[in-house]
Amino acid sequence: MGDQVAVEACIERYGALVWSVVKSVVIDRDLAEDTVQDVFVDLWRKAERFDPSKASESGFVALVARRRAIDTVRRRVRRTRDESAAEPDEVAVEHAGHDEVERDDEVELAEAILAELRPEQAQVLRLSLLGELSHSQIAERTGMPLGTVKTHARRGLSQARALLAERRSAPARGGRA
Repeated sequence: MGDQVAVEACIERYGALVWSVVKSVVIDRDLAEDTVQDVFVDLWRKAERFDPSKASESGFVALVARRRAIDTVRRRVRRTRDESAAEPDEVAVEHAGHDEVERDDEVELAEAILAELRPEQAQVLRLSLLGELSHSQIAERTGMPLGTVKTHARRGLSQARALLAERRSAPARGGRA
């Protein structure tokens, strides 16, 4: 009974924070909801890792949420890439004549947002999020100074969030069936 009360208190206290962090990374609402649940499971399992000398409680929660959200997007992108690579040649040839190949909405939106960023920012974000490289590894690979890589990552994420917010606030074009 005590555990249930503690879980409810944690969700009540940090639900909005976790939701906002996850939604800033995961576009698809259903996937974001699943990710939020995973975050609270992670928090429950990793509670002993919290060190108040290193971060505030809300900072720890936000960090766990961000990491879980990024992992979710990475898995989704990998799965989409694997599925498209696994298609037989006949299917690829059949689709080649179509104007638009059906794609996952989340991946398409991410690509559109990356296309609007400065090339250096997009490159750093792709290497970081999709290539799973650290800032130091990106600096080595691209020849950019480490501080420049960090700046491109920070500014690119900030601009990507702003572009995403614009798209979310724009009126929906037609409904989904």
